[in-house]
Order: sequence, then C-alpha cells, then structure tokens
Amino acid sequence: MIESVALIGGDQVRRLLSPRQAVEAIGAALTAGLDPAADPARMVVPTAHGQVLLMPAASHDRAGVKVATVVPDNASRGMPRIQGLYLLFDAITLSPVALLDGIALTNLRTPAVSVAAVLPFLRDGATPLRVAVFGTGPQGIGHVRTLADTLAGHRDLGQVTYLARRPESTVAPDHGPVPVTVAAASSGEADQVLGRADVVVCATTARAPLFDSALIGDRTVVVAVGSHEPDAREVDGALVARAHVVVEDVATAVREAGDIILAVGEGHATAADLIPIRRVVADPASVRFDRPVLFKSTGMAWEDLVIATEIHHRL
Repeated sequence: MIESVALIGGDQVRRLLSPRQAVEAIGAALTAGLDPAADPARMVVPTAHGQVLLMPAASHDRAGVKVATVVPDNASRGMPRIQGLYLLFDAITLSPVALLDGIALTNLRTPAVSVAAVLPFLRDGATPLRVAVFGTGPQGIGHVRTLADTLAGHRDLGQVTYLARRPESTVAPDHGPVPVTVAAASSGEADQVLGRADVVVCATTARAPLFDSALIGDRTVVVAVGSHEPDAREVDGALVARAHVVVEDVATAVREAGDIILAVGEGHATAADLIPIRRVVADPASVRFDRPVLFKSTGMAWEDLVIATEIHHRL
C-alpha cells in the first residue's frame, strides 16, 4: 500500500501547478458548485510548545487531510514556524494515493484563493497595479507572484512596496522586471504608499491592525491572510465597516477570523454584511466596485483539497 503512494515534494508542487493554474482551479471548483460551508471545522490541538492543526475535506473523487504544526519559537531555532504534510485519498476506497509537502501546498493555495476572490476587481484597469505588502515571508511574496502570473496579459504590476518593521535588514524580493522597494511600515513614506496602492496585502503574524484604513482609497483591494485566531487581526474595524467584505465562508469567518469577530463586536458590521467567495466568483457583477474590497481569509480545508487534487491529476 505504501509503495503506491506518490510522494510529492515542494519542488514538484511548484513545478506541476503554476500560480495562475492554481487560481483557475479554485475558480473552477467554486463555479462548479463547491460549497465552502460544507467544510468541517478546523481542529486545533494545543501542545506544550505550539499547535497541531487538522484540516480534513472530501469531494466526489478525492478526500484529504492536512496536518500542520505551528511553533512560534521555531524562528529562534532557525526552523520554520509552520510545518506540515498533506495526505490525499481516493474518495471511493479511501486508499491513500499521495503525500504532499503541506507547506508548499499552503504557500500555493493561499494566494490562489485570495486572487480568485478579488480578481474581478483587478483585471480591468488602465494603469499598472500598485501593490503594498505587509510581510516579506512566503505568503507576502507568493501573493505578488500570483497577482503577476494571473494578471499577465490583462494588467501589469507597476510598483511593489514591502512595508517592513525593520527595513534596514529586509532584502527586497526579486519580482523580475517589476520595480520593488522596501519602506518602514510606520513612516510617512508608508502612508503615501498606502494612499496610492491599488492592492494592500497583509500576510503577517500581527495581532493588532497594521495601518489606519483611512489612508486607503475607495477603489483599493485589501487582502488579509495572516490570522485565523479570534483575538488577532491585521485590519481595523473601520475598514470592515467601509468595505465590501468577502470571506471564504460566513460561519467560518465569524468563528475564526479575528478581523471580523472583533469588528462585529465593536458594532462595525454583522454576519449578514459578509459576502461569500463563491458569490463573487460565480457572479462578479453582483458586487459593485464602489468602495474598498476586503478579502479576509482564514484558510480552509477545501482549498487544500482542490489544489492537491489538481496537482495529483497533473502528476
């Protein structure tokens, strides 16, 4: 049995499915009728030094589970904060068919979901896209690469600015021909960058808002992916009140997304104000781009299953 399981490492994950193809796979699944609300809740198992996360999901032809670990102190050990594996099964026999690098899978699917959620608001534009990014780790960089790959042929990226707490020790990621700069997250320069930005990506471990949302324009898209805990957030309640707020699933957002939970508690919004991602993907015209758009992601098991299944099919 073990001999028949395909072992798919990080390099293979990245080689088998491009960022653009990952966005297309997420969009195709949602358009075909996948309902994120059917996902079982993420199971969080506390340990003495961190957390173990269990994320199972099933579809018509595959089932799967991601086991991820989160250890905040690993950075001081020179080890990743998040590690994990993904086990993919045949849906009928439940025989294991593949074991994937869970972090490479996550780093591919998270920006793919974000871009699928906001693509209708970005594809058309007369000017190159200006992007501000909080977070210089794999997710911050991955969101920029996924935007560039998905929008190729429709809209160029004009300027990318990484807003860092310690800009003096931050190396600007390489995005090919796209101009990239690094600025201090708390500075007048950052305020100017946010005021001009078409897209703001928040991919950090912050537990409090990263910026004053009054700085951003009425046609700015904000993506917040860093938190899945009810007491942590990257954006303020004023943005939740002002924006069209898109989430993967309403019930999951009000259970896990601190950005939403805290804003609701402050009276800035209600669950009825939240827009499920499947509505945006299936009927983009139903959401007018007449104010900022906030996509708040917690990460859900169906997303891993869609991307893992697509990778395995291509293998």
